[in-house]
Amino acid sequence: MIEALAALFAAGALAVAILDQPSMRRSVAMAVAGVMVPVLIAGDQWHSGPITELRNSPGMLALAIICALAAVVLIAWVIDRWPVMLPVLVLVALPFRIPLNVGGEDANLLIPLYLVMGGGVLASLIRARRGDLLEATPLVSPTGPARWLKPLLAVAVVIYALGLFYSDDRSTGLQNLCFFLIPFGVIFSLIAEVEWTKERLRILLGVLVGLALVCALVGFVEYATRDLLWNQVVIRSNDFHVYFRVNSLFWDPNVYGRYLALAITMVAAALLWARPNRDSVLLALVSGVLWLALMTTYSQSSFIALIAGLGTLIALRWSLKWVLTGLAALAVGVVLFGTFAGGLVKLDLGAINKQTSGRANLVEGGFDLFEARPVYGYGPGSFSVAFKREVAGPNAPVTESHTEPITVAAEQGLIGLAVYLALIVSVLAALAAGMRKVMPGLGAAPRSYDPERGPPAARAAMLAGFVAVLVHTLTYAGFLDDPVTWVLIAIGYSLAFPCRATSAA
Repeated sequence: MIEALAALFAAGALAVAILDQPSMRRSVAMAVAGVMVPVLIAGDQWHSGPITELRNSPGMLALAIICALAAVVLIAWVIDRWPVMLPVLVLVALPFRIPLNVGGEDANLLIPLYLVMGGGVLASLIRARRGDLLEATPLVSPTGPARWLKPLLAVAVVIYALGLFYSDDRSTGLQNLCFFLIPFGVIFSLIAEVEWTKERLRILLGVLVGLALVCALVGFVEYATRDLLWNQVVIRSNDFHVYFRVNSLFWDPNVYGRYLALAITMVAAALLWARPNRDSVLLALVSGVLWLALMTTYSQSSFIALIAGLGTLIALRWSLKWVLTGLAALAVGVVLFGTFAGGLVKLDLGAINKQTSGRANLVEGGFDLFEARPVYGYGPGSFSVAFKREVAGPNAPVTESHTEPITVAAEQGLIGLAVYLALIVSVLAALAAGMRKVMPGLGAAPRSYDPERGPPAARAAMLAGFVAVLVHTLTYAGFLDDPVTWVLIAIGYSLAFPCRATSAA
């Protein structure tokens, strides 16, 4: 109960950081939320092996704390001197996870990203003390669903923390809150303070492309040598499949595929809005290399996400009407096939479940859990425990839901599902705000520009990237527990509703 109360306090501090304007109060709230994370994890894992080892080795613990603080101070100095380094360092740290043992299980933690977060918070405190925070008056105020974006983000985190009071697996829920929601929410608040210019947006694209190419190179080497850097589960599965999946610097091939799909979408946005020149040829070559890298992941969910992202760009650049017409024709085709070919094609549900690595059973089991507790669910982080106990038994081979709406419905019930759906609507409304003025596919003249908002290419990239990630979460989960989601929302929101000091015009 004490842990749940402390977690709720940390979530409340994060809510203040998300909702407040740039100020000393907001910076302090970010610091409180960030400091509470290691405190909560230490309390939850006090008797686990790694924490016990550190408690029994005070010298090692002191050295780890000193090194972490030194890194945070150095990063804060860099960010304070060159503010553009905050989003750059966030992008650089996104792919890199450090394997650690937490709660008796292997966990891959975004330690570099947490250090960047700490440095960003310290830099924000320094700027607040100096009175050097950016002006927060937007050129255009959000209206309609878009105005609820930040409140819904705050509510989503607070509701998650409240669920810990009754969760069937409080420890896992607490870890999700501390390792994902709170740090990523702090990063969202920090990126919202960045002053965006076209040059800085170009730098971000260059960093993203460079990292994606490095990851692709590692993946190509893995594919050529048939040897992965880590993840024994994938290594063993490759021994039994006719194909070979790579994960590059990521733990999971699907997460690697999501990263590549997002990078290709960003490059495609730049290419579609670029004037024909040497840069456009280079962008086309880069997208081809990244596409080949994506092929080595064999991630079906990533291919679908890429199609969704590129479809969004096509709709914005050329014609929303024709994209919607194509989707409607596809839907009609699927319905007709199911109606008239049902007697000719025998669907083997067992084979479908096998091809999807047990996800069909997970979806069905998730519905069963939702029906059992439709209002508030089994609590954050409890899907695996509830699925084993209520549905599949203790020896179930796969127990992690890979469909975000199913996870939310089973763990948080109608309450969490309502917030989740409202948040998606609000984000889409915010990222698409004012696009009718600048997007040819929505009726605007070619090369249109809105001086009150950010560059059309960057705005299209953020919206398409979010759509790609959203679609990926429908088949592989990872919505608010993926830092990419928070970063896309933060950049897209600040471009759609820029402050006078942050306008990229």
